[in-house]
Amino acid sequence: MRMERKVQTSIFERCAEHEIGLELQAMSTWLDAHPEVLARVAADLKSGEALGAGRRGLSCESALRCAILKQYRQLTYEDLAFCLLDSIKPRCRA
Repeated sequence: MRMERKVQTSIFERCAEHEIGLELQAMSTWLDAHPEVLARVAADLKSGEALGAGRRGLSCESALRCAILKQYRQLTYEDLAFCLLDSIKPRCRA
């Protein structure tokens, strides 16, 4: 079963003092103020899960934040992986 929220360092937690960083921080603040969104994400993600197969995935919150970053910066999955590995500050360009 996928966790809705796992206490861990967020990719949105420390943002650069830059236009992009400030926009990501505003998105993070909105998400933090609307935790009900996670229930919808969880329902969507759980609808496609195989029962008891594979390892645990990202928490629903992390999956949502990664999806937002990917779409916002128009990243490929390869570029998203690089951004997540390269730095805790999402500052990559597409």
